[in-house]
Amino acid sequence: MKSAFDLSEAEMRSYGYKIVDYIVNHYANIEEETPVTAASREEMDAVFLTEAPEKDSKPEEVLDFVLQNVIPNCNLTMHPKMYSFVPGPSNFISAMSDSIATGLNIFSGGWMVSPAAAELEIVTMNWLLKIFNFPVKKGGGIFTSGGSMANLTALVTARRIKCGDDFSKAIIYLSDQAHSSNIKAIRVLGFKKEQIRILPTDVDFKLSINKLKNEIAKDRLLGLQPFCFIASAGTTNTGSIDPLNEIADICEEENIWFHIDGAYGGAAILSKKGERLLGGIERADSLTVDPHKWFYQPYEIGCLLVKDASWLSNTFSEKPEYLRDIEGNESEINFYDYGIQLTRRFRALKFYMSIKTYGLEKFRSAITYNIKLAENVEKILRKSKKWEIISPATLAIINFRYHPIDLDLTEKQLDVLNQKISKRVMDSKKALLVTTILNGQVVLRMCLINAKTSIEDVRETLLLCTNFAAEILKEAN
Repeated sequence: MKSAFDLSEAEMRSYGYKIVDYIVNHYANIEEETPVTAASREEMDAVFLTEAPEKDSKPEEVLDFVLQNVIPNCNLTMHPKMYSFVPGPSNFISAMSDSIATGLNIFSGGWMVSPAAAELEIVTMNWLLKIFNFPVKKGGGIFTSGGSMANLTALVTARRIKCGDDFSKAIIYLSDQAHSSNIKAIRVLGFKKEQIRILPTDVDFKLSINKLKNEIAKDRLLGLQPFCFIASAGTTNTGSIDPLNEIADICEEENIWFHIDGAYGGAAILSKKGERLLGGIERADSLTVDPHKWFYQPYEIGCLLVKDASWLSNTFSEKPEYLRDIEGNESEINFYDYGIQLTRRFRALKFYMSIKTYGLEKFRSAITYNIKLAENVEKILRKSKKWEIISPATLAIINFRYHPIDLDLTEKQLDVLNQKISKRVMDSKKALLVTTILNGQVVLRMCLINAKTSIEDVRETLLLCTNFAAEILKEAN
């Protein structure tokens, strides 16, 4: 039976091939594309704001409109000069794999509906458990939309296992460099402000162990229940890693759930240096990792790993009547019992196909290259009389500011100058380089996790910054 949405085979092939050609050209020539775009709401409304059409249009006319108007008005997160936030370098195999999963609309919630999809999630989860030295037989995990949902899932689980139904006296701890998604998750779970302890970090932006011990002791004396600590394995700001082994010792002694947010830096464990820096990560009760960051996967794919898979099923399993016929046996995992979502897309496919295609060796090589690239950028900056390192290269992130040694500028003037440098770089559309705040200072931040970013790309961007700085200083005089 032909439906209202059916196209002929010829139409589908023509339409699909045009999209594939566009994507291939994007991957092949991305260095030549403009990485940054900017548009106001009014400008976008002028292009797109219409009523939903009653009548149909030719498919390729709509596609052409999108390629000409939507894509050019989106920043290219895969571009080699996309240095800000956390870039999304992706890879072609995963992109095509995602197209298969989406094109066939594969449901990845329960075993009975898609046993191969569930099996691939089990297999890839086991790969990750082994990579992070979690127990493969007893451990488990689930793919999520990203780190935010993985952190939320972890905290729901921690609260259930440690507090049961009464969390009125529960206290949760994290540092002032922890990712904002953790605070959002804590609020979603209904914790009050007075149940959250945000602890200061040291000069290296790592958690102060002494502060953590003091806060736990104080809360115990007040009759409260310290139940969870969130550590960072690669903060978004600086790439800093909290002292994981020392925190693990405290959590074991105090019977506190130890969650590690490794959404950004966790993948660095594939490199020799990253493995050394991330020592202790295997001692977490739960761990968030974001494959759509440093595992080079397209959005969306986050991941939560836990030491004991039963923690997830005991927290999230529900048995509505309409699912009673598809329970299967215990080995046939229904991933809707492991997390919040019932309907789930087939995220495991792109991770599986890219790892099978490239092998872990190529991922190790790319991550090692990124770490070394940031360290080489630090060397360049330290040899210059114009730049000051604020936070050294750590897990491919470096923070610095324009601060010539021959200019007597106040801190406020330096803040204004570096903010203006960032704006002019973005206005030029040649790179995306934004600021962050460290130690009360406005600094430029580079996140260098794109395997296509070269040292020459960075040199060109630094020269651009230097030229803009000269213009700004000249204008000020």
